[in-house]
Amino acid sequence: MEGRIVKALSGFYDVQTGEEIVRCRARGRFRKEQLTPLVGDLVAISRQGGEGTVTAILPRRNHFLRPAVANLDALVVLASCVIPVTEPFLIDRITAIAGDQNVPVILCVNKCDLQDGAPLADIYRHAGYPVFCTSAETGEGVEALHEAIRGRVVAFTGNSGVGKSSILNRLDPAFHIQVGAVSDKLGRGRHTTRHVELYRLADGTYIADTPGFSSFDTDQMELVLEENLQYAFPDFAPYLGQCQFRDCAHLAEPGCRVREAVARGDIERTRYQSYVLLYQKAKEVKPWERKQP
Repeated sequence: MEGRIVKALSGFYDVQTGEEIVRCRARGRFRKEQLTPLVGDLVAISRQGGEGTVTAILPRRNHFLRPAVANLDALVVLASCVIPVTEPFLIDRITAIAGDQNVPVILCVNKCDLQDGAPLADIYRHAGYPVFCTSAETGEGVEALHEAIRGRVVAFTGNSGVGKSSILNRLDPAFHIQVGAVSDKLGRGRHTTRHVELYRLADGTYIADTPGFSSFDTDQMELVLEENLQYAFPDFAPYLGQCQFRDCAHLAEPGCRVREAVARGDIERTRYQSYVLLYQKAKEVKPWERKQP
């Protein structure tokens, strides 16, 4: 019997098989092979009465260490232009990680009833990402976002307080996810999601609510090698391979078509600045120090 892991908690895995969810343990050999089942994994299970055992993990299309999810069709990044304000670098760090795993990114600029999100949205529309301006309070843009993810397996992430849980509740009130209050003193939200779980909508969409940006930490960022980073920026794609030097890092080399595009305004300057910072951080890590999933 095959199914999809929709919840992982304390060594137990809830596997969706058709309309049924079977609680399973994983076979001991996974530990010996240093292989951990992830939420989103397609797995084979055996049944023992009302419970089961995960006997095999089917090939993954993509996977992340943090958040611990696999086989995503898209990653929805929530941001805000009002407390807490999301810095473009945080978004770019996430899009680079997702791009390195060939996972499409959808940007959702929330709280647009409190602050116009157009300036931030325009940066990422220019970079080629689908962008939705939403308000969890009024419902603005939520249905359009729903249409963009319909029938897909997606994860939601964003810095605490931007309204992930509120947007999920708007998408389906049955979620009943606790919404954390934003701390005026700290200028950020108190994270309320305790684990990664896939929620299945009636239309077949699977949604994962995941921890915030802090979980995409430097350990995860190290997985994007400096030589691969340029390919994780889709707005760089039209200019790659056209530079004067074949091994151009797009930093200070003469004849760099990427930097020329930045100067013309064809690539957003904040995007390029994020690339430079991420490249410098990645270059500091030696290949043998990099952690692998």
